[in-house]
Amino acid sequence: MHNLELRAGPRAIAHIREHGLRPADIDIVPGAAGGPKGLGLAKLDEWLFADWLPQGFAARQSPTQLIGASIGAWRFAAICRGHTPDGVRGALNQLATAYCHQHYPRGASTKQITRLASDLLGELFQDREHDVLTNPNYQLNVLVGRGKGILRREFPGRTHAGFAAAALANAFGRKQLRHFLDRAWFCAQRSHDGQTQLSTGTSEQKPFKRRAHTGVSSMASFFSALESDAFATEYTTLTPQNFRNALIASGSIPLVLEGVAGIQGAPAGTYWDGGIIDYHLHLPYAKTSGLVLYPHFTNKIVPGWLDKLLPWRKASSAWLDNVVLVSPTREYLDRLPLKKLPDRGDFKRFINDFDGRLKYWQFAIGESARLRDELAGLIECGEVAERLRAI
Repeated sequence: MHNLELRAGPRAIAHIREHGLRPADIDIVPGAAGGPKGLGLAKLDEWLFADWLPQGFAARQSPTQLIGASIGAWRFAAICRGHTPDGVRGALNQLATAYCHQHYPRGASTKQITRLASDLLGELFQDREHDVLTNPNYQLNVLVGRGKGILRREFPGRTHAGFAAAALANAFGRKQLRHFLDRAWFCAQRSHDGQTQLSTGTSEQKPFKRRAHTGVSSMASFFSALESDAFATEYTTLTPQNFRNALIASGSIPLVLEGVAGIQGAPAGTYWDGGIIDYHLHLPYAKTSGLVLYPHFTNKIVPGWLDKLLPWRKASSAWLDNVVLVSPTREYLDRLPLKKLPDRGDFKRFINDFDGRLKYWQFAIGESARLRDELAGLIECGEVAERLRAI
């Protein structure tokens, strides 16, 4: 029985057949939105970011780009907080523990849930923002959606109507969602030599520009290609002052959490969950020269959150040419208590059984060691290429 399913694009398959899967070749790691599903990759994350990828740091001339939305951004922020292997493991463990112990009273309001989420992030990152934004080996990219038109400001009733209209428009075509949201891209700024430039976050700060990525040569083409996407993308430098708001906004599920208004240094507007546009992050990865290693919850890439109920809308374009998608198999999931990874529905499923949910989620975290061990074994034995299937 296999625990892992490995899928890849044509260029990635050819590269791995010739060279194997090497940490120095990884330009980008995406992190999908998905809430508690992120717990299902916990031990795999620890090994990838604390043990395996660091083996390639000396051979790389630029940091590995970590691009996340919602829980993906939270995972990656924790990873960037740790500048040593033990620091990475410690930060990821702290995130998993804090996330598991979330407890919302029955009928909690969006204001209460938002406050508790902010408190969780405060525990993880208060006075540690500098560590996250100056990590020399990993560069954090946080994806958020900025409301426009009816969603520019949050009002009772109006916001409900706005997202209902957005869902209807999206059903007619993903491109139609652009009338309701722009993509907001937050990132620690780097100079031409790839070194981190930690901004003071003053009101005069200019929006983040693509030239900030020129220290990573292959990323310039990536950002150029992103300009042809249906969604306008606005760039803002992450700073200690706007860092927490950007993270909260990236996970601000509409009508569950409050939108975040007035993020410092960013264009005016209300900011929402990055997964609405970039649920599984279908981005122009093929424009980079290296590989994209994607530890994921599933073997498919669904472009936007509103596409979940549209089974025909799956990403399969040339953008995935150099992607290696690593996900749990059906057999692995069948061994979990509910035959699935933890998900947001568990908050309701276990509404009167906090200890039951905690036990279930902690079991899923422990089981993810099987994912870690299988991938580590395949890489060590040089058998990754044999297990690859086309995306």
